[in-house]
Amino acid sequence: MSRVLTSRRLIGLLAGTALAAAGAVALPSSATAASADHLVIDEAYLNGGSAGAGYLNKFVEIKNPTDQDVDVSGWSLQYRPYSATTDFTSTIALGDHVIPAGRTLLVSGNNNADNGAALPTPDVASTVAFSGNANGGTLALSRSTTALTGDRATVLANSSVVDLLGYGLSTTYEGTPKASGYGVAKSISRSGGTDTDDNAADFAATDPSPTACGTACVKDTTPPPTTAARTIAEIQGTGAASPLAGTAARTTGVVTATYPTGGYDGAYIQTEGSGGDADLASHTASDGVFVYSKAFAADVEVGDHVEVTGTVKEFSGLTELVPAAGTWKVLDTPAQAVKPATVAFPLTEAQRETFEGMLLEPQGSYTITDNYATHQYGEVGLAAGTSPLPQPTDVVRPRTPEYTALVADNARRLVTLDDGSSVNYLTTDRGVPVPWLTPTNEVRQGARATFTAPVVLDYRFGWKLQPTARLTGTDGAPATFSSTRTAAPEPVGGQVTVGSFNVLNYFPTTGEAYVASGRGTCTYYDDRAGNPITNDECTNNGPRGAATAASLARQQVKIVKAFSTLDADIVAVEELENSAALGQPRDAALNTFVAALNAHEGKDVWAGVVSPATVPTSGSDVIRTAFVYKKAAVSPVGGSTILDSPAFANARAPLSQAFRPVGSGASSDFVVIANHFKSKGSGTGVDADQKDGQGASNHARVEQAEALVAFAQERSAVAGTDRVLLAGDFNAYAKEDPVKVLEDAGFVNVSDALSGKDTYQFDGLVGSLDHVFASPAASRRVRGADVWQINAPESIAREYSRFNGNVTNLYDDSPFRASDHDPSIIGFDADPAASSLDVRGPGSVRRGSDASVGVTVAGAEGSPAATGTVTVKDGDTVLGDASLAGGKATVSFGTGALPVGARTLTVSYEGDGEHAAAVATTRLTVLRATTPLSATSASSAYGTSGLVTVKADPVATGLVYAVADGELLGLGTLRAGRATLRLDPTALEPGAHEVEVFYGGNDVLEPADTTFTHVIRRASSSLRSSASPRRLVVKRSKGAVKVAVTTKGFTATGGIVTVRFGTHTVGTATVKDGVATVALRPFSTTGTKKLTVSWAGNTLAIGSSTSTTVTVTKK
Repeated sequence: MSRVLTSRRLIGLLAGTALAAAGAVALPSSATAASADHLVIDEAYLNGGSAGAGYLNKFVEIKNPTDQDVDVSGWSLQYRPYSATTDFTSTIALGDHVIPAGRTLLVSGNNNADNGAALPTPDVASTVAFSGNANGGTLALSRSTTALTGDRATVLANSSVVDLLGYGLSTTYEGTPKASGYGVAKSISRSGGTDTDDNAADFAATDPSPTACGTACVKDTTPPPTTAARTIAEIQGTGAASPLAGTAARTTGVVTATYPTGGYDGAYIQTEGSGGDADLASHTASDGVFVYSKAFAADVEVGDHVEVTGTVKEFSGLTELVPAAGTWKVLDTPAQAVKPATVAFPLTEAQRETFEGMLLEPQGSYTITDNYATHQYGEVGLAAGTSPLPQPTDVVRPRTPEYTALVADNARRLVTLDDGSSVNYLTTDRGVPVPWLTPTNEVRQGARATFTAPVVLDYRFGWKLQPTARLTGTDGAPATFSSTRTAAPEPVGGQVTVGSFNVLNYFPTTGEAYVASGRGTCTYYDDRAGNPITNDECTNNGPRGAATAASLARQQVKIVKAFSTLDADIVAVEELENSAALGQPRDAALNTFVAALNAHEGKDVWAGVVSPATVPTSGSDVIRTAFVYKKAAVSPVGGSTILDSPAFANARAPLSQAFRPVGSGASSDFVVIANHFKSKGSGTGVDADQKDGQGASNHARVEQAEALVAFAQERSAVAGTDRVLLAGDFNAYAKEDPVKVLEDAGFVNVSDALSGKDTYQFDGLVGSLDHVFASPAASRRVRGADVWQINAPESIAREYSRFNGNVTNLYDDSPFRASDHDPSIIGFDADPAASSLDVRGPGSVRRGSDASVGVTVAGAEGSPAATGTVTVKDGDTVLGDASLAGGKATVSFGTGALPVGARTLTVSYEGDGEHAAAVATTRLTVLRATTPLSATSASSAYGTSGLVTVKADPVATGLVYAVADGELLGLGTLRAGRATLRLDPTALEPGAHEVEVFYGGNDVLEPADTTFTHVIRRASSSLRSSASPRRLVVKRSKGAVKVAVTTKGFTATGGIVTVRFGTHTVGTATVKDGVATVALRPFSTTGTKKLTVSWAGNTLAIGSSTSTTVTVTKK
């Protein structure tokens, strides 16, 4: 039986290339003019036998434009009248035929009369009366002989329909309008086997040319000879192709997957008991194989133990066993259950071959990398690991070994999760729920995939993981996917936020409006009800984008919500309608968009930058760049400017505008330039694709980058600022040549460096075509960046352009899939960044000492080290300043002039070009100074005040006193740091004494003390003496000598007074209160006696002597 030979990924790639080249919104219903990859109705001659007819019978040709033979056993050609909506009235079984590649199968009908030449012998003869009148009818090629039924949408949604031709006034057709031009002498024929799913576009009136296939199409129904049994591993072999290809084989196995509908027309079987834990080294041949037979698939169930005999074939890399009818049977003998093989990708090609056709239970982590074709073919590309596959030139330089290695690594990591069918959900199967996707799930690129059921490793235009039965919707899906959406971009900081947003052909001028204006005509991409959704092509370089007002509203609401939530102060907009190209004021579309933004906000928030008075012709396109901005945040400075350069003859010329934050001065001005470089999709000569990963027109983009650098320098000079931002869609990945030109000129890719996120998905690879570059000065002001991934990771089915494309309508009015590029946003300080001062003061310091204040000036993260001067003040008095080095400085100053006590010092930073001035304070406690204190004295006699000389700091004033043994010896007052203390004359006895001197301090000096040794001598003394009576009688009178001891400063007590006459002591007495009376013994002789009076002294005074006389008489 037949299969649909659909290289679904190839179609997706072609569609993606077209998108990249033109920036257009494309639906698969109007694909390219390449030959179809399935059988087609190629020619219909509908008036056979009529008068003037060229041939006697009507006929229909079925053509195989593919490069593979197609078995049409069980297929049919069906017909019904033009207005019928019930069963097709005629079904012509195509019988046992195989149509070789490039050949046609001729099916004959009835004849109206007996005119015309006989047809070549038809391959299939019938008497069906195909209508040839103006009303027309409908022809359908079906994989089944069951009559098709229902209205147009129902028929087109039937998965059995391979091709359909509605002609005349038929109400069932592909595309619009219906094919016409047939007549008695004319047939309607397809051009070159192409199928764009538009009958009018695909068919034209031609002379009839019936061509039969003959014996070449007759299927060989001879049963294969009895063959020896083969294991499935023997059928598969250990190489890329079966060693038994072209021979008959008989094998047994357990049915693991069945696909009786959906185009695969077969089932998988696997050797009983095989699978489970797999050793890659020893597992050299697969135990599973595809049995290509729709009848077999319909006859068996998963788990059946079967025996199959058939021919081993290789079909586009897949080993198959193709049985004839009746050459299989379900065995009664029980079989060991098949176990899913536990394997983890990535696997080499050779390793994958060893599991081809086997039931797998994938191990490890898997991430969605490709969901572009999910809504059309039910495919979800997975990358082994935790991240999608990167665009190589977004990560490494082209033309390098690293590039080659990354391409190979991507191939190793990729495997595609499929839906078990070859159905196209955007054409004939629009009425079948698209697999995987629902209005409430996401299935986004970058999401984690978790397998919940086994899958079969299949090869159909690449390695696929198939469910064990055809999947529609999400019922029975063998995998689930994580949620990765974010409600808003990450905070990026900064005084001003600047974004870039490619809005994917936002055209307020719809196709219908353009046609109504008389400027041209348009063809459209339709939804499944035949309603125009987007413009396919409008003549005279007309509008792209929405076909109708309703479609525009669906597009606009998503974009407006995305802009509002992005919440950037300035947005560089790409792919906005250039209204001037459509005969309107240039800013008409911009004004419409701004009005829509403000209507959504409910107030006058947004404005658009007005186009310059002079718009160069070079770099002008039907789409343009623009700026929208928030009026409360920034204001344009001067007018906008568009670069006039031949480098942009094939692109959109850059648009420049200077801005100033509201409330700031001219020193805060900065320039933003919006860009949209030439796409990668087309180019010739030096702009041809060099096959280095950079796509076509790389040379042009390099020249555009060079011109942009010069333009940025010019606008920087004009605006008087070195802060320039380049934003937009550069159609160049981060490591490609155009980006290198910008980076070599000093621009920093801040959106890439600070966000680490990608803006675009193409061919299942992620990378950034959209960037925000900052000049060196501007880059120092960038505080953060994010890519809000609302578009590129999403299925295109959620885009307004796919509205009602499938019975499951996935459109909603959220921001998600507002476009195909993700918006970028950066946070930027237009004013110098706020500075913070980290001040490290000493805390306290003695007055008169030097103090140091350490200061570190910090700006925003990523800003350079601050420069300039920091100053420390006490009130208005400058204490000191210092220059910053590496953002740090130490300010040293004296404290002699500062009052004692706690002081609040002001630390100020003057600012520089990247850092705002800043002020901080630090507390400094000025402590009273310490003073040296010394005391000296000369020795003093007891009873005489000793003098102590005290010296201190010259500012020392106040009381000073001396203490010894706890006794206050004397007080004094320091003046100018000098004082003389008089010590108490009798407080200390003679000897050496340690004396402490204490200073009580003053307002600026701390108290102090010192010690010194003071020596006190015994005082000198003098005696006065007198005898009484002065005349004595010898041997009888007892006289006395009165003695007075004189000492300075005190009265002596103690010590012996001795009176001698000659050597004889005549009396002694003790001094008391400075006097003593010495009683004399009687003298034995007469005469005048000179008496020596001596005082021996005491502890306080030195003794002394004197003399006195007495007269001794006889009587």
